Amino acid sequence: MKKFDSLRWEPRWVSHLGCIKGCLNFLNRPISDAWLYGVTGHAFVLNICGDLCPSGPTDWDTRMFRQLGKNAGYVLDNVSGWKGNQDLAQLQEQAWQHVKNSLDKDLPCYGWELDIPEFFVIYGYDDDGYYISGPGCDNGKGPMLWQRLGTSEIGVVDVSSVRLTQPPDDRKAVRDALSYALEHGLEPKKYTDPQCFGGLQGYDAWIRSVEKGRAAAFGLAYNTAVWTECRKFAVAFLREVREQLDDANLNPYFDKATALFETVSQNLDSVRQAYPFDPELTMAPVLLTGRSQSAALALRRAKDAEAAGFEIFTDIVTQL
Repeated sequence: MKKFDSLRWEPRWVSHLGCIKGCLNFLNRPISDAWLYGVTGHAFVLNICGDLCPSGPTDWDTRMFRQLGKNAGYVLDNVSGWKGNQDLAQLQEQAWQHVKNSLDKDLPCYGWELDIPEFFVIYGYDDDGYYISGPGCDNGKGPMLWQRLGTSEIGVVDVSSVRLTQPPDDRKAVRDALSYALEHGLEPKKYTDPQCFGGLQGYDAWIRSVEKGRAAAFGLAYNTAVWTECRKFAVAFLREVREQLDDANLNPYFDKATALFETVSQNLDSVRQAYPFDPELTMAPVLLTGRSQSAALALRRAKDAEAAGFEIFTDIVTQL
């Protein structure tokens, strides 16, 4: 049995990054939320599934996002698989051994769907299973049976340990992040499932669902909360980058990009306020009202500003 009282997640709508931030806190790696969200590119990601299915924020190819962690000073060592492709019992055993071995070396861990379909920090284990911290159990819960992983309808086994590494210089980190943001925003099919829409196409799908009265109430509120959080940290990241690089040639570009993403953030926040999250919401579609019309207009403004921001990113990446 092993437990770490100081290892907990940082409550965030993006539970994946809330878990990574908690692990970095445990490892005494100081990093701002803005830098973590920005350098990994997550601040600029958008993924909309179906008519605002709540799986959108997590159902996309995160491999590059995970790899970019090295630019923030950490590396993820991962055991991952799907019960439809691999032997579930073997995957569960591999995940269990990886977590125990990592925690025994004082390396923090986190994993997917140890309770609800979100990410959870794993702060300990005993003979029966994992002790977790995450959405709905900030201060801890467990043991969660280790044989439970991957048994849901989703069927994914995914655990990672976090270890520190030396990050590259800030210019490389920023260039990699903005290059990834451009790819995800403009060429989203590299990262999305066939039934999902990423980047600027994601805004179009979001707007269509709201305008046609198909947006699921729970999914609309949840997606809006997640993507608003991301764009809030996008603005903070761009400000932090300007300060860190302090490049007279680049400063005007970052000023323009920051202003555009402030517009994105403000418009998404207006949608968030119109459709606040409540766990009691259902998947029934929202009604077509003046509120939905205003939300669709705000989403269009956000999309237009983000598209203009991507044009600025192209110039920044070229200069970097």
